[in-house]
Amino acid sequence: MEPFRNEPLLDFSESDAQKGMQAALTALRKRFGEDYPLVIAGKDVKLSQVIESRNPNAHEEVVARFSRAGRAEAEKALLAAVKAFESWKCVPAEQRAELLFRVAGRLRARRFEIDAAMVLEAGKSWPEADGDFAEAVDMCEYYGRQLLSLEKRADVLQLPGERDEMRYIPLGAGLVIPPWNFPCAILTGMTTAAVVSGNTVVLKPSSDTPLVGYLVFRCLEEAGLPPGVVNFVPGSGAEVGDFLVQHPLTRFVSFTGSKEVGLRINELAAKPSPGQRWIKRVSAEMGGKDAIIVAGDADLEQAAKGIIAAAFGYQGQKCSACSRAIIDAKVYDRMLLLLREGVEKLRVGPVENPENFMGGVINARAYDSIMQYLEAGKKEGRLLCGGVGDKSVGNVIQPTIIVDVPPRGRIAQEEIFGPVLTVIRAKDFGDALAIANDSEYGLTGAVFSKDPKKLERAKDEFHVGNLYLNRKCTGAMVGAHPFGGFNMSGTCSKAGGPDYLLLFLQAKSIGEKL
Repeated sequence: MEPFRNEPLLDFSESDAQKGMQAALTALRKRFGEDYPLVIAGKDVKLSQVIESRNPNAHEEVVARFSRAGRAEAEKALLAAVKAFESWKCVPAEQRAELLFRVAGRLRARRFEIDAAMVLEAGKSWPEADGDFAEAVDMCEYYGRQLLSLEKRADVLQLPGERDEMRYIPLGAGLVIPPWNFPCAILTGMTTAAVVSGNTVVLKPSSDTPLVGYLVFRCLEEAGLPPGVVNFVPGSGAEVGDFLVQHPLTRFVSFTGSKEVGLRINELAAKPSPGQRWIKRVSAEMGGKDAIIVAGDADLEQAAKGIIAAAFGYQGQKCSACSRAIIDAKVYDRMLLLLREGVEKLRVGPVENPENFMGGVINARAYDSIMQYLEAGKKEGRLLCGGVGDKSVGNVIQPTIIVDVPPRGRIAQEEIFGPVLTVIRAKDFGDALAIANDSEYGLTGAVFSKDPKKLERAKDEFHVGNLYLNRKCTGAMVGAHPFGGFNMSGTCSKAGGPDYLLLFLQAKSIGEKL
């Protein structure tokens, strides 16, 4: 088998890529408003109640309508997963890994279709959508190889007169709840990691991006996944999600989303239900208040480019997005000029147009929340640029920088999840580290400095799960940057890394007397 390599990205400056994307966008627009089913035990289920996903850049446009599951459908899906587990757990690891490699192939065959769905349903720019897609392919290729490595890795001491071994076995039927902001990569990664490890899944996609999840699910089917191994069940988190988290037959919950929902899932799952035979395993990746530190000796132009890309890529709607720029007082004023100049060059508008860097935020609720933070920020600091929203057509907020913010200010502490950058002045590098660590979160962070001693100090003291030096704090690559954070950023699952599959496995020790 060839060594793992990250999937190359499309070059949208090339005419073939442009034509492919435009054709896919046109084709999807022709299907706007179509109805899609649940899929339970391999059978389509259509219901009268529906979930509508809308275009964030034209919120009157209904991209797709999905049947909305209730508790009855959720239980049927879980029972189907429990039943499928009895046979799926016996499938040899090599065959499960091979399935993931076929899934990667099916994803590649639908690349433009899935990219277009992310542009129109999730509001991602063309490059952001294709980056999301490529990461999903990486997850399939990487986890398939990782399972094969795990099959060989469980070496234990051999006692005299015994044959001793340790096997990794799957957990059972579980619940996967992915987010809307990486509707292809994270959904694919959590689902395929569970499946390749021998588990079965009830997949509840985000209500904002069910079409992307459906297209990925169909790729699983096309690759030969048996019925019931993954069951596709869009529905309300409060109704379907809570019900399945508490169900006694649910063995594990894999979640990515907000701190509030993650903590609720952890709390509900911790309480055993009548008839439950296990402690449920919860993997919860949650929010961030990620900081980029700019030291007094940094390359300021490089730092400004990194901050802008990390703060405003995909409208700042990444858990890894730069929300705080912490700048040494020596270079503070110069950095503000560079940041404002860079932001003023960003093109904002519908991301269906490839010339636009960023578009609308995911929905009206997010828009309203971000605008409330902007008003609070104007009182806590000074508006450098942006601060304007318009939801007459889409949920559009101009890229915003608020400077001179106190480290303990509200907008310096709470996750905003939008195109808002808070800038904080630090007295020196030590003060910058202290400010960066003064957060309940600990997901990503970055440091720009030419001083090796400062970089080494950051490695020791900057308390984040993913630390980057002299580069932006977004863009983790599968295999190179296992992803997951500390503190209220979650359980530090390290997705896309060599330890991730162990979250979906349990170790069985066997000693045989000879």
